[in-house]
Amino acid sequence: MIHLDTHVVVWLYAGDLRRFSPAARRRLDREELRISPMVAFEVQYLHEVGRISENAGGVLSDLARKLGLVQAEGDFSAVAAAAMDLGWTRDPFDRVIVAHAALYGATLLTKDRSIRRNYGRAVWD
Repeated sequence: MIHLDTHVVVWLYAGDLRRFSPAARRRLDREELRISPMVAFEVQYLHEVGRISENAGGVLSDLARKLGLVQAEGDFSAVAAAAMDLGWTRDPFDRVIVAHAALYGATLLTKDRSIRRNYGRAVWD
């Protein structure tokens, strides 16, 4: 099982596989793919501000059908509490996405260097 960061979801939906390292592509092929519900929220936000053309429902249902992507379970109160301790970023989306993965011991696939520096289970290569 591996959690995906928002940009990973957007790139997968766009079919932009050239953005992924060979190691990242192998993980995507081998692992069960999950996202924090915060990723769905961020995808919707990106749609609403005009950064992507499809809404979260369209993006996530497409990836669920094609790749088996599912939303990770979890107690939001516990995730929010864990996010409060992640003062290394001011980005509320990143805080919750990382907290969700960390709380459940999940690896997080992300190209974000700051996340990889601060969350020991974040990977790209």
